Amino acid sequence: MTSSDALSPSQAFLESFRRHGAGIAVVTLRKKDGSPTGFIATSLASLSANPPIATFNMAQTASSWSSVSMDTPVLIHLLSADNLELAKKIAGESDQRFDGDHWEEGPGGLPLLTGVHAWMSATVVAITEVEFSAMVAARVTGGALGDPAQPLVYSERDYQTVAPI
Repeated sequence: MTSSDALSPSQAFLESFRRHGAGIAVVTLRKKDGSPTGFIATSLASLSANPPIATFNMAQTASSWSSVSMDTPVLIHLLSADNLELAKKIAGESDQRFDGDHWEEGPGGLPLLTGVHAWMSATVVAITEVEFSAMVAARVTGGALGDPAQPLVYSERDYQTVAPI
């Protein structure tokens, strides 16, 4: 690529992140009225192992945003290739994400997605608002592992799996 091929900042950002494979995680919690809510978080990352803290990003325009605040309990689910239909459901219309039998009441009454690769319970310990989005840090308080499976990732506007090199 030459300098004449350079992209605008927005194009560079969008096209670069489309090529960046990101693991599919789902964060679930309860709305103030007690109903379940959740969203796909391809930004899940490990911030610290001791104490165990994970981070994820979300738009302040997201349907779940008003439910996230300091000390909010959440469940963070890691999806495998076996969870492709679940990922599509959670990525769909917010009022239909919890229609069906793909979840049950989990720790603390939180919505627990069934059949996932792994899940962690956590409590929000920091929120940093940036422009129209936010970085959220959550201290992990427990969790469980499902059956081993290929991780589900999102890259080039499609769901993928990983393969050994």
